[in-house]
Amino acid sequence: MPYDATRPAQLAAATRRAPFPFAAIVGQEEMKRALLIAAVDPAVGGVLVFGDRGTGKSTAVRALAALLPPMKVVQGCAYGCDPAAPAGLCAACAGAAARRLATVPVPVVDLPLGATEDRVVGALDIERALGEGVKAFEPGLLARAHRGFLYIDEVNLLEDHLVDLLLDVAASGENVVEREGISIRHPARFVLVGSGNPEEGELRPQLLDRFGLSVEVRTPEDLPSRIEVVKRRDAYERDPEGFAAAWRKAEAKLRRQIVAARARLAEVAVGDAVLERAARLCMALGTDGLRGELTLIRAARALAALEGDAELGEAHLRAVAASALRHRLRRNPLDETGSTARIERALADLFDGRA
Repeated sequence: MPYDATRPAQLAAATRRAPFPFAAIVGQEEMKRALLIAAVDPAVGGVLVFGDRGTGKSTAVRALAALLPPMKVVQGCAYGCDPAAPAGLCAACAGAAARRLATVPVPVVDLPLGATEDRVVGALDIERALGEGVKAFEPGLLARAHRGFLYIDEVNLLEDHLVDLLLDVAASGENVVEREGISIRHPARFVLVGSGNPEEGELRPQLLDRFGLSVEVRTPEDLPSRIEVVKRRDAYERDPEGFAAAWRKAEAKLRRQIVAARARLAEVAVGDAVLERAARLCMALGTDGLRGELTLIRAARALAALEGDAELGEAHLRAVAASALRHRLRRNPLDETGSTARIERALADLFDGRA
């Protein structure tokens, strides 16, 4: 088909370049593992990535979304409803006599810090209201993010009213909008990914607790890693398509691993001994509530599924413990040790025979 600049789809395709391959990211193993876990089991609750600027945080999120297999949606649905989940359909899809299907990429939606509430949740379609005299709903960013990723850079600087809004939607999995006589409900289930620099401010405790996993990223300190990062990024910038093609086989392997892990997840056995270890670890660390244990077990089970293991073991718990618990620890004014070091110390006491 000849190129036609008046066709938005062709224009977008012509200007879009291949994303940086997830498999090509150098180092940052904890971040990559947390994102893969969230891709296998979104019920883990999202990923918070804190650390230095320029360490590939946003690159990793977009690379993961491009890596995931396309998803089936109800054709023409503004919310990307899942035809295989009738209980989660929006009102329009649930009431349709017949539903045509389409295949689309997993969405990654950026939530800008300065976004208005109407842009996030949706608002009245002014054009149709003025031109046709009808009250129509224009979906917002939450609708676009359904079944995908909602990415917030500098999440620690997010305005309080948007934090409250996200807490409500994250808890219910549904966005409720009431504007100018319009009352709309639509599904809004997404993997919340936030990134930021801790030096620029702390995250509100209520939102911090909603993230299932919290990871720390640092600028590589060894010379070979730094050189390899520069080489790969430079090669990608000069020829995105060629670079992506060179990593296509590794990406396909990783994609198959994710698909297999999703299928295997429900079959991973979780024994009482592992549950006891998880509970003892959280008790030793003094985490509030039981969300720590739940997230720890879910994340470890997803990791076991990724690694092809039939049963959740202590090695899986140890691998994800810091990510699942470091943001849930109370501050101890008598202990200046960082949260990661406290978790490692508790793990050694619990798993190495001293507890």
